[in-house]
Amino acid sequence: MDLLILGGTAFLGRATAVEAVRRGHHVTCAARGSTEPPAGVDFVRVDRARDQGLSALGGRHFDAIVDVSRTPRHVERAVRDLDTDHWVFVSTTNVYAHFDRLEQSEDAPLLEGVEDLDDTSHYGRAKVTCERLVRDASATSTIIRPGLIGGPGDTTSRSGYYPWRFAHPTGAEVVMPAGPDFPAALIDVDDLASWTVTVAERQLDGVFNATGPTTNLGDVARLSAEVAGSTATARWIAASVLAERGIEPWMGAVSLPLWIDDPSWRWFATLNTMAARAEGLTTRPLIETLARCLVYEEGRAELSSGDASRAGLADADERALLAAL
Repeated sequence: MDLLILGGTAFLGRATAVEAVRRGHHVTCAARGSTEPPAGVDFVRVDRARDQGLSALGGRHFDAIVDVSRTPRHVERAVRDLDTDHWVFVSTTNVYAHFDRLEQSEDAPLLEGVEDLDDTSHYGRAKVTCERLVRDASATSTIIRPGLIGGPGDTTSRSGYYPWRFAHPTGAEVVMPAGPDFPAALIDVDDLASWTVTVAERQLDGVFNATGPTTNLGDVARLSAEVAGSTATARWIAASVLAERGIEPWMGAVSLPLWIDDPSWRWFATLNTMAARAEGLTTRPLIETLARCLVYEEGRAELSSGDASRAGLADADERALLAAL
């Protein structure tokens, strides 16, 4: 297979490129070049912000193209200018209009798309429009709607913070949000990459949710402690207390990941993935992903207060919260 990955140098795109090369496919990665491409691929420098930014790929035919863009204008230009038999577009669970139900399926109501193709101010609505542009193309397409993607390369630390924190506790307790029954789910980046290559190979036409089995924060804490070899215990803090202390949900400079303090978003992480699993999606046990996350986090600099690119609490933030309680 002659595969083009628009991006292919970071996180999911990179993992997809590595897996496709491993399977013996010819892979071209097209990106700005700010990150070194993986070994074994052809690299083409492009600038998708320009109207003719994909001209370096003009005249080439690809068996499949993988795109992860969040910008409708970029997707419009790709569909217009590139030649392929099949599109694989990696969308997001954020396209759904509601998150007040457990494991919603692909036919659940979606948000309205954006009218301005340059508008990326609302992530979910922009992705809805991207999906529509791909589905309206002349080639067949696979639309993948993943939940939270975790594992090595997750620079946000949303999947890696808890294993790292249990490995580096500030005391006998580790702060955890909400309660142990709060629903959670994530998919390992390499599992999603593997299935992305599979649907490209098969030119599978359709829309599919993709995430791991539904679990809860209690299991996340228990498994994080296990992979860290930690004797620290979880200290469950009510959302109202966290809000009073300025601790944000999900991600950010001073935050706790994997939860959202809004009842209408309680089931945000969970998805019905029966359709994807029937087409070959397999996901590894959560403990394996958390162990991989811990190895990745150990190779990074210590989390510091005010680091907006990473979720979690710095040591000083956690100590201050526990002392206040």
